[in-house]
Amino acid sequence: MLTLSINGTSHQVDVPDDMPLLWVLRDVIGLTGTKFGCGIAQCGACTVHLDGQAVRSCVLPASLAQGRDVKTIEAMAQDPVGQKVQRAWLDLEVVQCGYCQSGQIMSATALLTTTPKPNDADIDAAMAGNICRCGTYVRIREAIKRAGEA
Repeated sequence: MLTLSINGTSHQVDVPDDMPLLWVLRDVIGLTGTKFGCGIAQCGACTVHLDGQAVRSCVLPASLAQGRDVKTIEAMAQDPVGQKVQRAWLDLEVVQCGYCQSGQIMSATALLTTTPKPNDADIDAAMAGNICRCGTYVRIREAIKRAGEA
């Protein structure tokens, strides 16, 4: 039995220690905003925050999240930086198909929390590994900059 703090709520889950956090979030707890993309931490669709850091939940054993603060896309509407990011995403119409966007928003929010006024190099480093098959990278970059100015 693991006790996980997800979006400020404690959850006791009876899962194997090595079950990826992604599947605990989606299949056990029912938070489906975090997406499965590749399963090997290469696409970023499964990005969540672990103690404020952007991590890939598809390869993170749930046991390593025990005793730590996990935040998912569902919590970003209550996060001041997450709110700015989501507003910028909407204002600039970043989303095309939308599948990768929860991971993109989670990475952008983690970046802006530590670096409120990122330059292009900061954005490139923080967003590396977040793949958008629709190619909305130019709008993503602009939205991150706008959220940093808000």
